[in-house]
Amino acid sequence: MTQALREKPRQNFAGLWNISFGFFGIQIGFALQNSNMSRVFQTLGSSIDDLPALWVAAPLTGLLVQPIIGHLSDRTWNRLGRRRPYFLTGAILSAIALFLMPLSPAFGAPLLFAAAMLWMLDASLNISMEPFRAFVGDMLHADQHAAGYAVQTAFIGAGAVVGSIFPWLLEQAGVSNVAPDGGIPDTVKLSFWGGSLALFSAVMWTIVTTKEYSPDEQAAFASGEVDPPTQPVRALASKSYVGSTLWVVAGLLAVLAVDALRLEKEVLLLGALLIAYGFLSAIGISLAKRGRTANMLSSIVGDFSGMPEVMKRLALVQFFSWSALFIMWINTTPIVTQYVFGSTDTASVAYNEGANWVNVLFTVYNGVAAIAALALLPAMSRRLGQVMTHSICLALGAAGFLMFFFVRDAGALLLAEVGIGIAWASILAMPYAILASNLPQAKLGIYMGLFNVFVVVPQLLVATVMGSIMQAYFPGEPVWTMLFAAASWLIAALAMQRVKAAIPSEKSHA
Repeated sequence: MTQALREKPRQNFAGLWNISFGFFGIQIGFALQNSNMSRVFQTLGSSIDDLPALWVAAPLTGLLVQPIIGHLSDRTWNRLGRRRPYFLTGAILSAIALFLMPLSPAFGAPLLFAAAMLWMLDASLNISMEPFRAFVGDMLHADQHAAGYAVQTAFIGAGAVVGSIFPWLLEQAGVSNVAPDGGIPDTVKLSFWGGSLALFSAVMWTIVTTKEYSPDEQAAFASGEVDPPTQPVRALASKSYVGSTLWVVAGLLAVLAVDALRLEKEVLLLGALLIAYGFLSAIGISLAKRGRTANMLSSIVGDFSGMPEVMKRLALVQFFSWSALFIMWINTTPIVTQYVFGSTDTASVAYNEGANWVNVLFTVYNGVAAIAALALLPAMSRRLGQVMTHSICLALGAAGFLMFFFVRDAGALLLAEVGIGIAWASILAMPYAILASNLPQAKLGIYMGLFNVFVVVPQLLVATVMGSIMQAYFPGEPVWTMLFAAASWLIAALAMQRVKAAIPSEKSHA
């Protein structure tokens, strides 16, 4: 094989576009979910206190799906390729869930049906999304990783703008934005149905216009890697069962704390997950000790326990970054409708105007993210480095969250979304660019999937623990959640500074 074939060819802008255009459609789906599901749940009869429990389906499916899909996609090769089979499967299922979601009132248990559709939608979006993260690393030379994730972030922002603004644009066009109690407004219905078509079409664009490198080509590209892909699994055989026992104990303590501390019942789910992981990790270790390292469970447990140092340090940053995002997605609609538009009645004109304004706010932060990804982040990272860039962006986002606590003017909240949008762009680009350049290429899928654990776990904590905190100390006052969000991003900004020592290129600049 020639030297030219041992290095990935550089992609032009058209290549970068095609690689990530499918994410435009995926993010339309996420935006419709994030900006409308609290509204849908409240319309179908849910109280504010019940929203976190209903939302728990989304992060839980990501926690279960992404490591499995990452593991499988690393080992897949068929006519469609390595990652593209998962793009297609996720797109089909997501389109179906988006189509069915607005029909929830027609079913016997509408709130339960809507929660089930949210579960299906999030699982399906994750089936497509995780391989898209690895796809950029697969297709691009290391020196184009930052550009590749910047373009992907721009499409994420653009897709989220389209998904978020759908209901507001339809209202401006004369579509009804109010429905009787228990009914989904026509603006929301048409938005979900249009999003279903857009999502599927965008993903199909990437599938049709890209061709993945074969396993032999990928092996040649990765020939200079030092650590063999099987090393973390082999190392699992030398581990004791102490860690597994601690996970089980932590889960049991969480379960017992529900009655002892009068916590919300959703905390039981968190405890059950901790116990389940403890038992699964023990089984994985046992299989590895018996020499059975080729199974999926041992591979996932081994890779999780043997994460590279840079990934471990970024994990803490992700944990606090996504805690704040989930707080925002759950609580922005109740906060804006209650404090800015002065209504908690889901059938009122004021509430629905406020809910539509949330779509505008989400449109702004996603639009800012799309612009910042291409115009701001590359310049900042060249001048300041990726670590400092991410810290600054997170601090700007924290300032945006603080504005929600103090500001009661709908227009002024647009300024808050600028800071949040810059932080969102950085969250979507910087950690993944760092990882793609510092992880074994043969295991990008599984490592990207495992990295999602630190996106999902904080969301589960918010969905389970935040409800207990708010019910105990701030009942009926969701605006206090924005202080938690601001603090989370400030902690993430500080934690990012620990990442610098684990990145060779950042060390050289230090």
